[in-house]
Amino acid sequence: MTAPKRPRGVRVLSGIKASGTQHIGNYFGALRQHIELQEGNRGTYFIADYHSMTTITDARERREFVHAIALDYLGLGLDPATSILYRQSDLPETAELTWMLDSVTPKGLLDRAHAYKDAVATGAPVNMGLYNYPVLMAADILIHRADIVPVGEDNKQHVEMARDIAIKFNNVYGEVLTIPDAYILSEVAIVPGADGRKMSKAYDNTIEMFAADKRLRKQVMGVVTDSTPVEGPKDPEASNLYLLWKLFAKADEAAEMAARFRAGGLGYGEVKKDLLRRILEYFGPARERRGELARDPATVEDVLRDGARRARETALGLVEDCREAAGLGPPS
Repeated sequence: MTAPKRPRGVRVLSGIKASGTQHIGNYFGALRQHIELQEGNRGTYFIADYHSMTTITDARERREFVHAIALDYLGLGLDPATSILYRQSDLPETAELTWMLDSVTPKGLLDRAHAYKDAVATGAPVNMGLYNYPVLMAADILIHRADIVPVGEDNKQHVEMARDIAIKFNNVYGEVLTIPDAYILSEVAIVPGADGRKMSKAYDNTIEMFAADKRLRKQVMGVVTDSTPVEGPKDPEASNLYLLWKLFAKADEAAEMAARFRAGGLGYGEVKKDLLRRILEYFGPARERRGELARDPATVEDVLRDGARRARETALGLVEDCREAAGLGPPS
């Protein structure tokens, strides 16, 4: 599939839920594109601690996740001088906008949300936070008058629902909200986890780009492989080890490695050691920057605080426009 043309001069909005440690699946699926989209655009990125309340109930754990994600963003190259990085709960106007959007959102729309339907299908407990998740997500997007929201193909429903909610609000109260577009990251492949399933914190099959050396080595060497002997030919495209290794290789290197898989005589242990080396090299500068920032937590908090201040410059105007349109508060 052809990658979308890189946009310029638009307002980009995305966020990451503060519910766990980020891994290379998060990097290739989202973080890398967030960093790239800074160039020539107004990028706004938030750490979704409100959203994490549907699953995380430990206050200390939530704060640790928020801080870690901020370190990840900054270590990977997000520039707080040109982009906005903030903690979702530092912008309480989002909650007010959520209620205004709630008041025009049909229940049937929320019934169709993938996360809610999956929870019902598996018998998982459903709280109102999970059910109302799409409206809060819409508020996150709409409060910044975002033009585009970068998402993978499997997450485009979030933007589609935000569009539906914005259109409904505008139909009721006038053309107040910007209708955002999904920027589909079609070049993003699903990153396999250590066990071959999609890499996910829920499956405990992740490889963390910022893990300590010993932990990272254990995760890489623990990648599940089949029992084909060293001398036996192997199908590279059926090997989650090869697919992980390929993420860090050039096209000609990937072709050469695929040929070695098919020819036989290649041990999985050799590939794992080379994968570990490549991960450390690829993320080496980012690991160093992140380590330096981790020793200076006050600077990270300053970045988040300043990001919230700058985010509010847009948010306050948008919320005031919605209040005025809906007849809330004293007339202007």
